[in-house]
Amino acid sequence: MGIVTKQALNNTIITYLGFGVAAINTLFLYTNFLTDEYYGLVTVILSTSAVLMPLLAFGVPNTLVKFYSSFKKENNIAAFETLMLLLPLLLILPLALVTFGFTDTIGEFIAKENHIVKDYVWYIFLIGMSLAYFEVFYAWSKVQMKSVFGNFMKEVFNRVGVMLLLFLIYFDVISVDFFLKALVGLHLLRTLIMKIYTYGLKMPKLNFDFPANTRAILNYSALIILGGSAAVIILEIDKVMINQFILIENVAYYGVATYIATTIIVPSRAMHQITYPLTAELLNHGDHDGLESLYKKSSLTLFIASGILFVLIVTNLNDLFLILPVEYRGGFVIVFLIGLTRVYDSVLGNNNAIMYNSDYYKTLLAMGVLLAVLVILLNLLFIPKYGLNGAAWASFIAVAIYNTIKLFYVRAKFNMIPFSLETLKVFGLLLVIGGVFYVVRLPFHALVNIGIKSVVTILLYVGILYRFKISEDVYRLLNKYLKIKP
Repeated sequence: MGIVTKQALNNTIITYLGFGVAAINTLFLYTNFLTDEYYGLVTVILSTSAVLMPLLAFGVPNTLVKFYSSFKKENNIAAFETLMLLLPLLLILPLALVTFGFTDTIGEFIAKENHIVKDYVWYIFLIGMSLAYFEVFYAWSKVQMKSVFGNFMKEVFNRVGVMLLLFLIYFDVISVDFFLKALVGLHLLRTLIMKIYTYGLKMPKLNFDFPANTRAILNYSALIILGGSAAVIILEIDKVMINQFILIENVAYYGVATYIATTIIVPSRAMHQITYPLTAELLNHGDHDGLESLYKKSSLTLFIASGILFVLIVTNLNDLFLILPVEYRGGFVIVFLIGLTRVYDSVLGNNNAIMYNSDYYKTLLAMGVLLAVLVILLNLLFIPKYGLNGAAWASFIAVAIYNTIKLFYVRAKFNMIPFSLETLKVFGLLLVIGGVFYVVRLPFHALVNIGIKSVVTILLYVGILYRFKISEDVYRLLNKYLKIKP
């Protein structure tokens, strides 16, 4: 796991930097510099764009990673790259025409409960389009085994830009309307920069003599649209649907709570930037032993990281709420449930990469679509009755079912599971540490309490992991970077 560990570490640092900036934006700047209504509007625009993105990308990011290493001749590679660059236009252009012709109709639909959303249909489309092509160019760099710059652009660039814009609002330099336009501009600019960087790594040579297996590529891409859309719907549709049933301010409150829980997925997002193409390569070369090793190691490492983040969040949540505006407090159930789904995502390791790059992806994509329908139905049922907690329960139930199906499917088809005795040890350790520190209440300022409990928790956790060598990768990493002598 040398290349995995090196780039994953760099990506983790960058991703945490991005999430740190996002934490400042989400927890402090948005909540104090924008009204609840406009913060909710921003969340609706970004979440709806995220739901639209897989459709506009036409499955190309996944397809590019899956098939790239299977081509050996330069002409075939050029033909494949040309196809990948043009494929998203098959849906972007028609949807642009639909958006142009039916702007008012679409606006009325998404503004059913909150009229303010009506005028931002084009904002949603343009951000969705820029997200789609950004992911295409990012995948292009990942197949060249260069994921760090793309990760920086994905995790840091826009967030720093948003931070600057929010300060400009605070000092009355710009209006909220200008901020929303600039938000679109940031996404478009990021995509352009990523394109320039990607072409610097490998300039495409247009070749319209498409590969012999174009039909298989198109079939895969079309199915990935369904799978990618299903995955994003499961993650983002709750915010979109809250807008359809209750006041838009609640989208902001829910968004803050889910953001707190989403920080748990940072290590997973960082590691997946490099394990995804490695998984595709192992599958293409039929290396089952290497695949199983990567599966188990990625699962244990990510469980160790995501588990302690979940414990830190839950044990410090009451203090964290005290430093937020009053309206944003009280989301413990949301944070807890969404946090559990993020830990479950992480403990599956590179499960998604195995499925999407194997010959068995069709069934799982179909299941993903069914579960996306399930989460929509659950939201339709739970949000009107239980409000924001209902949205959290809908997401939790859907993700738990989806991940369990994926776990057993890989077990059935590849005869391997990501868990080991070490997984059970980490679970027990997290349970004990979490239980102890949850009941501990310190009498100081909320920030001081969070700092003390976090430092003590991490030192105890890391110390036990190191002392008992629960993970060889973590043990070696500590020896290398912390200069600990065994």
